[in-house]
Amino acid sequence: MAIVLRFVDVYGVIRERFFDIVNVFDTTSLTLKKELSDVLTRNNLSIQNMRGQGYDGAFNGLQALFLRDCPYAYYVHCFAHRLQLALVGAAEKQDYVWEFFSMLANVVNIVSGSSKRLSELQTAHGIEVDHSVASGERETGRGLNQIGNLQRAGSTRWSSHFNSVCSLIDKYGSIIIVLESINNCSTNSSAQRGEVRVRRAAV
Repeated sequence: MAIVLRFVDVYGVIRERFFDIVNVFDTTSLTLKKELSDVLTRNNLSIQNMRGQGYDGAFNGLQALFLRDCPYAYYVHCFAHRLQLALVGAAEKQDYVWEFFSMLANVVNIVSGSSKRLSELQTAHGIEVDHSVASGERETGRGLNQIGNLQRAGSTRWSSHFNSVCSLIDKYGSIIIVLESINNCSTNSSAQRGEVRVRRAAV
């Protein structure tokens, strides 16, 4: 959980700064309240001095808990989340954008539709990463070139559409291999193979 503080400095100027990042084991309101309170206490910041709080909209219980301790901690819906909802809503009104993300969701569903396909994707992507690292096309380092899954675009996280597109680009060659494998497998139904050919052409 990332914590960002907005405060007024000694000159009366409003500042906003990244403050801390906390590893939480669950996202219940009580757990988040405890973790946030612990961070504030460790830094000698009183909850009674809070004048606002903001989350992505999924934590109504959390805002209520803080309001009990400080009635002036008014809730403001996270602006990044509001912007995400507005952008997604506006983008979905554009035919080509809607078609693209619809195609992307279908490809994710097809390729991630079974553990066998997911395993094929990861194997193909691993080979692709090894080849591109060996040829110098990819940098190496801690946390780089991890073999993961395709990312789904969600409706409530501002970066999820971006991450989904990046995932498609990064694993493009591997996705094509899996789609062609599904198309060439005679045990798949003609409907499955037909859908895969349509998605392959769209990608």
